[in-house]
Amino acid sequence: MKQIFTAKTVDEAKELAAKEFNASIEKIAFTILEEPKKGLFGGVKGEAKVEAEYEKSKPELAADYIVTVMESMGFETPTIEISDIEGGSLLEIKGEGVEGIIGRRGETLDALQYLASLVANRSDKNYYRIATDCCGFRAKRKVQLEELAAKMVAKAKRTGRTVALEPMNPYERRIIHAAVSEIENATSRSVGEEPYRKVLISSTEHTGGYRGRRNDGKGGDRRNGGNRRNGRRREEFKARSLDISSSFEKDYKKPKPEDEMGSGLYSKIEF
Repeated sequence: MKQIFTAKTVDEAKELAAKEFNASIEKIAFTILEEPKKGLFGGVKGEAKVEAEYEKSKPELAADYIVTVMESMGFETPTIEISDIEGGSLLEIKGEGVEGIIGRRGETLDALQYLASLVANRSDKNYYRIATDCCGFRAKRKVQLEELAAKMVAKAKRTGRTVALEPMNPYERRIIHAAVSEIENATSRSVGEEPYRKVLISSTEHTGGYRGRRNDGKGGDRRNGGNRRNGRRREEFKARSLDISSSFEKDYKKPKPEDEMGSGLYSKIEF
């Protein structure tokens, strides 16, 4: 971005450019086109004219986009604090009433993050990670998901069934996988295609308690035909417990890269 500024002095022209670009003078490249000339008796004739060139960084482009979107939605102009993270920047949205941009379980915030990432990366092919947060939502959500993972592991162990969670984005699935990996005798995997990809949690314990209780209540002679009937019921129960009744999950073959544990909390999301 290039623009010409005029003022009484070169320094004043540079200050005008810094204010216009909302950047420090050190980050702007200046070319002096004209300088005021000294006239007779020590007077100054003419004005200073400088050409200022400033290229916004990717996080700055993303931040400007977020401000524009939120203002268009009726929010007061927010403040965007930019901090470094691995491979990119975290944009913390602050200001009066900005919590309204979070949305249900962070869905609006996630959408804003995706669009801001597109804006930041449209100029070249070198991917730059853009992450957004608002009012500490990410940390709070992480705690909620870790508690959910522990609760679902307990349910899987108690019932002997595989538990399916609701569809989540890659970032949230990684939190679930990380939490489950810290619990003994529990495992998790992701199935399905976006945006319906979800986590399945299973117990690796082999107590057989649930099936025993189910059969004991039916009575019957385990040494004769009653045993065969119960055996068939056990087979049917096992099949039902693993059938999530979703066609995309039946076509599942192997985990996708975004669900690998080494990918980090703010790694690139493939859409």
